[in-house]
Amino acid sequence: MPTVPNLTLNNGVEIPAIGLGVFQTPPDETRAAVQAALSTGYRHIDTAAAYGNEREVGEAIAGSGIDRSEVFIETKIWISDYGYDQTLHGFDKSAAKLGVDQIDLLILHQALPSDFDKTLEAYRALENLYGDGKVRAIGVSNFMVDHLTALLDRATVVPAVNQIEVHPYFAQREVQELGAKHGILAQAWSPIGGITFYRDSEHTSTLQDPVIGEIAKAHGKSPAQVMLRWHVQQGRQVIPKSTKPARIAENFDVFDFDLTAEQLAAIDALDTGKRGGPEPAAITLENFGRPIPEA
Repeated sequence: MPTVPNLTLNNGVEIPAIGLGVFQTPPDETRAAVQAALSTGYRHIDTAAAYGNEREVGEAIAGSGIDRSEVFIETKIWISDYGYDQTLHGFDKSAAKLGVDQIDLLILHQALPSDFDKTLEAYRALENLYGDGKVRAIGVSNFMVDHLTALLDRATVVPAVNQIEVHPYFAQREVQELGAKHGILAQAWSPIGGITFYRDSEHTSTLQDPVIGEIAKAHGKSPAQVMLRWHVQQGRQVIPKSTKPARIAENFDVFDFDLTAEQLAAIDALDTGKRGGPEPAAITLENFGRPIPEA
């Protein structure tokens, strides 16, 4: 079993460098995927209220035989539950579904540019939960430079992470640089570029990229492993997703080789500046709001 290094968040809490993501994993497949990940050695699971699979994540962790203190659980509040009181209740719903009293990392799933005051109130609720010890760390997801700047002007607790789309074809370097300036860890979702097929992003598959393929061949690794290693060496935390045990294990096996400076630079040069996921400015309650069920 590979030894996975931990990354230290800006409040001293440690998070494994790699975790399992369960975005778009159906509830009935989530339990088995999390079980496979924990058996492989993963100790960080990333879910979200909007994924509809928090309960299955919690059941898999509880049934694993692994002590709760050894598994880092992360989830997200959806925009429909923004606002101070609503976000506090959002925590209650997520904690109950996960079957835990304390969540290791709780983050806001998106900025809500059309009602940023509601976003700020949601973050104030996270700060309250953090102060009360109900969460060990708080953060944000899909926050751009303007969102982060506006939040930092008001926040009393600097976000520990910003979970954003990062892969070789979309690096979001300005967002990463602002985060680094404030000690905010960049957490890469879609780290091997699977999101590039989410909409018409004009991308081909990162897995078929000849530059990545040549680097993979040189190390006797897969293109996915090379991309995950690229993230890890540059200090990002990654949450690749899969429901296949063999792929889950492959994604975890990235700590026994190093990319050269030239190889890292070659992957950096693949950035197209084209987003695969939804445009942050398009996130509105009208377009994306939906009720999050009670526990």
